[in-house]
Amino acid sequence: MDISKRRFMQSAAAAAAFGAVPHASAQTPVREAAQAAGGEHLQPLTLNVNGRPYVLALEPRVTLLDALREYLGLTGTKKGCDRGQCGACTVLVNGRRINSCLSLAVAHAGDEIVTIEGLARAGKLHALQAAFVEQDAFQCGYCTPGQICSAVGLLAEAAAGAASGASADVRDLRQVALSDAEVRERMSGNICRCGAYPNIVAAVKKAGGAA
Repeated sequence: MDISKRRFMQSAAAAAAFGAVPHASAQTPVREAAQAAGGEHLQPLTLNVNGRPYVLALEPRVTLLDALREYLGLTGTKKGCDRGQCGACTVLVNGRRINSCLSLAVAHAGDEIVTIEGLARAGKLHALQAAFVEQDAFQCGYCTPGQICSAVGLLAEAAAGAASGASADVRDLRQVALSDAEVRERMSGNICRCGAYPNIVAAVKKAGGAA
């Protein structure tokens, strides 16, 4: 009885350890990755993240958030509510901000995905990262990666003339004025439980040239 129980526990532990190993590579062909991972329900795909292709074999139900954190080791993207309500998991996909907890990884094969780790270039902080530091726009910092990625999307949307609920005149948005009201409205999907909102607004305005 003891031997059987011991063997069962050893087998269970081995299976759990194998299942926890990320099946990711920047070189392994997609089909081979799926075969190596084993399991008929795994979906082979390539995710382009921060300018680098990653070959993965994932269950179709794996979210983009979990793929980034658990399979690629890009833990800058945070899991907060896991329901699309807090914005901590915000990343950029093809230049647009999304909640990665609400999006399946397999839906983004071939898309250009940028996380907080991919914003800096050649050792130089992105303008929004620098502005957040300068304006002290964080406290605990947990929501900060999502705040910054969302702000990058915000500035792109404003530059393209996209309207918001705070826009005074939606008929002419060739030049969106980044007022406090505009920034607050456009960043309303990102929650800061520490309450650093005034500094976050100041940082976004500074990076957008409105400060």
